[in-house]
Amino acid sequence: MKIQFLGAAREVTGSKHLITTEHGKKILLDCGAFQGKGLETDQMNRETGIAPEDLDHIILTHAHIDHSGLIPYFYKKGFRGSVICTHATRDLCAIMLSDSGFIQEHDTQWFNKKRAKKGLPPVEPLYTQQDAAKCMELFIGVAHNRKFYIDNNVRVKFTNSGHMLGSAVATIELDEKGSMTRIGYTGDIGRPNNYLLRTPDPFPQCDYLITESTYGDRLHQEKKGAEEELLRIVKYTCVEKKGKLIIPSFAIGRTQEVVYLLNNFYNEGRLPRIPIYVDSPLAVNATEIFRMHTDQFNSDVQKVMETDSDPFGFGTLKYIKDVNESKKLNFSKEPCVIISASGMMEAGRIKHHLANNIDKPQNTVLAVGYCAPRTLGARILSGEKDISIFGKAHHIKADIFKIDALSGHGDYKEMMDYLECQDKTKLKKVFLVHGEEEAQIVYKTHLKKSGFKHIALPERGEEFEL
Repeated sequence: MKIQFLGAAREVTGSKHLITTEHGKKILLDCGAFQGKGLETDQMNRETGIAPEDLDHIILTHAHIDHSGLIPYFYKKGFRGSVICTHATRDLCAIMLSDSGFIQEHDTQWFNKKRAKKGLPPVEPLYTQQDAAKCMELFIGVAHNRKFYIDNNVRVKFTNSGHMLGSAVATIELDEKGSMTRIGYTGDIGRPNNYLLRTPDPFPQCDYLITESTYGDRLHQEKKGAEEELLRIVKYTCVEKKGKLIIPSFAIGRTQEVVYLLNNFYNEGRLPRIPIYVDSPLAVNATEIFRMHTDQFNSDVQKVMETDSDPFGFGTLKYIKDVNESKKLNFSKEPCVIISASGMMEAGRIKHHLANNIDKPQNTVLAVGYCAPRTLGARILSGEKDISIFGKAHHIKADIFKIDALSGHGDYKEMMDYLECQDKTKLKKVFLVHGEEEAQIVYKTHLKKSGFKHIALPERGEEFEL
């Protein structure tokens, strides 16, 4: 049996890890898109590393685009196997992949106009909304903690990882030549005290462990301090400065967490009476899916729902889907909070809000999640004062803040504590993925000190015999 790392190898996006069994079966763990590298990203996403038509199955840990975003492209290129994931992951992929297809089409149309002016031939989008809709026919939803038999030799079990709605550790059992090999793939590891979701559950013992390392060199700030910091920034921007608070936020997960915290402040009478806008069609649709899967909420949210049936809605909150309503926010002078996607500030309506507000000192930009290196979000957070949005130069005068505690990824201590569910003496090898190399090197040191051995940092394309 072999495993080859086709993405998220010494970098954060593009999760794709290929298992080839002794029987010739090809199973891909996640099928994520690379993000945040400009024109280079498109070429990286088109180089799949495997002929999609040769692939038998995709085991999907969760719906984030850097883990699921190439499934429509693989479908377009001939993949007709099954995509196995949890029920909530399937529900989220139905809207997220369609949204991604729309962005592919829209961005390609804009790009081709520029190419036409230079006399260059048009290019095709990576995939379309139609490709995204068709690939959903391949999805098979499986409940957490239920063993699913892919065939007589391969089984998978999903264990709640607490990273996002529906996210899971995938434990794959493979029977070969009379012996069983267990591969554990964590996908992304959530936090023990997520604002919405249940704490990650221990997963079965494995022989080989593939695990993320995004925050392998960092610790998050205290949760309670983050809540108060959010309220402080709202008051500072909207009451003291009388400006707009722009919150770039991932449409799924992070947006719902921020809204939930603001909802609690509203219920407590502590939130200023200012308009709060969630300006993202995807976030609006995702919130409806969250309302369908309340069984995954933690006990704190369940308690709130005893007296507040909708933790994602309150008097001053408005969800916006219509693009014309979104455009009106750019001309409004009233103090307000605008929560919009994407979280890394690379695409979507957030770029328009940044372009219209980032050069005004009364405004504030608040990052509440991870921004991969070289993304617009990472450049803004690094302290750059002069940036380009839609090809136009902007000088940053708005205040820039970041709250790390809202991250959906565990820090290195939280990840290590979670991995304690494994007997380290039974692990034959640990592969660190989904992390920048500098963070992985630090995390590897922490893991070794705690007793983990045989730790590898795979390079993109590198193959290992198991």
